[in-house]
Amino acid sequence: MPKCQKEKVQELLRRIEKIPRVRLAYLPTPLEEVPRLSQALKGPQIYFKRDDLTGLASGGNKTRMLEFVLGHVVETGADALVAGASVQSNYCRQIAAACSKLGLEVYLVLRKVHGDKDLQPQGNLLLGLLAGANVEIIEASTPSEQMCVLEEMAADLRAKGRHPYLFRMDNSEDAGLAAIGYVNCILEIYEQLKNMGVEPDHLYLASSGATQAGLALGAKYLGLDFPIVGINPHSKIWKEDAPSIVAAIADLAAKTLGLDIQMKASELISYSNYIGTGYGESTQEGIEAIKLVAEKEGIFLDPVYTGKAMAGLIDHVRQARIKAGERVIFLHTGGFPLLFAYSEDFDWGSQVKVV
Repeated sequence: MPKCQKEKVQELLRRIEKIPRVRLAYLPTPLEEVPRLSQALKGPQIYFKRDDLTGLASGGNKTRMLEFVLGHVVETGADALVAGASVQSNYCRQIAAACSKLGLEVYLVLRKVHGDKDLQPQGNLLLGLLAGANVEIIEASTPSEQMCVLEEMAADLRAKGRHPYLFRMDNSEDAGLAAIGYVNCILEIYEQLKNMGVEPDHLYLASSGATQAGLALGAKYLGLDFPIVGINPHSKIWKEDAPSIVAAIADLAAKTLGLDIQMKASELISYSNYIGTGYGESTQEGIEAIKLVAEKEGIFLDPVYTGKAMAGLIDHVRQARIKAGERVIFLHTGGFPLLFAYSEDFDWGSQVKVV
């Protein structure tokens, strides 16, 4: 590593270490080649960054984020955390488990996506309940309606003498802190690549927010030149386009870290054409990608995020946007508990024989 690059890595680590943090994840997560998948696609060398193995509540990318967000929450003196997303939210599962470890009571307001099917305690919902979360499931059709319920819940807790923290990813402080988890991740990837002697040509992931923001910010600071490609699973929800959202979050993280870097939306790569009919709805291409990766590598993706991101990667290989012989990192952001809530979307055909 050139001296100037080594100094940049050390400086960024020093800045990260100044941010309040609670240790939740098993780090570093592995970076491993998946040769049977590469062979099946007749294309590039593919490596998986296994953030499905961060450990907490079956792992996932939100664990890295929560180390910094909850570091701040603990400093505020909060005795409860209020958060919300969809019923099968990966981040609510990890929030519930993290709060259990920290002794914080957690209240989740969860929005239905699949009608009454979402009332069944399975997948992420089941794990959140097991971790002791207080759950309210609502019919809200938009995140803004859901936020009103979250604010009312936090106000009710305050009226009872509690000190809740309302965790909102649209809160600049929360989003910027979450992205720092993935600034730290790009440092981890950088060191692993150096030790392996691998120079990547692409990095793919499912993200339209803090995960891609942190990776992009860290890569820009280090001067890494491989593109970080986000496959957006949220295009039907966000009012802004994904690159603008990611750039804004990256700037928040840069400010928190004291970095004189500004991210432009034009610097970010994001594809919103793999979402299908909407957020939380599986696609046939995503289901096929899940089955292919599981059959070839014994690694499990999910229908909402990583399955769609892998479908995008596979499509780009077939279109020759990713060329044979190139090296691609796929950041596996976790989420396999979602499979249990989407089992009806898979057709096992002749695989199952009933006698």
